[in-house]
Amino acid sequence: MAGDVALVVSELATNSVMHGAVRGRLFRVHLTLTEFVLRVAVSDPRGERLPRLGRPGDDECFGRGLLIVAQLADRWGVEQRDIGKTVFAELSVR
Repeated sequence: MAGDVALVVSELATNSVMHGAVRGRLFRVHLTLTEFVLRVAVSDPRGERLPRLGRPGDDECFGRGLLIVAQLADRWGVEQRDIGKTVFAELSVR
């Protein structure tokens, strides 16, 4: 499970840097573990730029991050914040 979680963190953090960055503002990665779920949440200041699943062509270098997250996570989504957004992925603890 550690490899899947590392990949989810990497993809969500990369998306935040690429699409959610604002000069002088940081992004936040927060992991929460319960008895049943590991939740990865990445917050950034760009609430107007919501993620969506892409359909990249075979020759495109980008656009697969959320497809990877959707395959690895049991659930993922977006939560609006007063400033920015949080994109989260939840993986069941087996």
